[in-house]
Amino acid sequence: MNKLSRQDMARIAAQEIAEGSCVNLGIGVPTLIADYVPSDREILLQSEQGLLGLGPKAEPGQEDDDIVNAGKHHVTLVNGASVFSHSDSFAMIRGGHIDIACLGAFQVAANGDMANWSTGVSDQLPAVGGAMDLAAGAANVWVLMEHCQKDGSPRILERCTYPLTAAGCVDRIYTDLAMIDVIAEGLIVRRMVAGLTFELLQKQTGAKLILDPLCQVYG
Repeated sequence: MNKLSRQDMARIAAQEIAEGSCVNLGIGVPTLIADYVPSDREILLQSEQGLLGLGPKAEPGQEDDDIVNAGKHHVTLVNGASVFSHSDSFAMIRGGHIDIACLGAFQVAANGDMANWSTGVSDQLPAVGGAMDLAAGAANVWVLMEHCQKDGSPRILERCTYPLTAAGCVDRIYTDLAMIDVIAEGLIVRRMVAGLTFELLQKQTGAKLILDPLCQVYG
């Protein structure tokens, strides 16, 4: 079965960000988006620790330990970038100034609930972090994640079994198999990887899907 790489998911999401958007990049696949935003596009990438104007990853030997993304990877800053305090960053997030929050997740529910911080094991320390602020404060939430867990169990479910980060917050899901929008009627499949049938995609999903009549090839 064809599957997209993490880099391909990030590339596709980057292409679909509207001009002029302010976009937060969360830990995981979303941090890769910075590598695929063309330099001639007017898109501001934000990292919650207090960076606005993220650029692509730093070249070997050019790393600066003060310039890292949410995943603690060395990145660059574009011309005109701003560096500010953590508190100012969250004032920006909570004030509704983020157009799109791109986040990784463990699970997403059919109604847009998201779980991305805990698997619910008994000895796990609480560490929901800034994801709950981003999920609540951003105008749109896009999740980028693999369609299934390593054991093959689905990440997209009727209801999340892990502790929630936020309820009803997800607008769009990019996986290695499909791009799915969360709408009032449910989960609608807008695109699928070449060679994948809707029936097989449904078998790998723990929630009912709706096939867009205009569904296109994803990749």
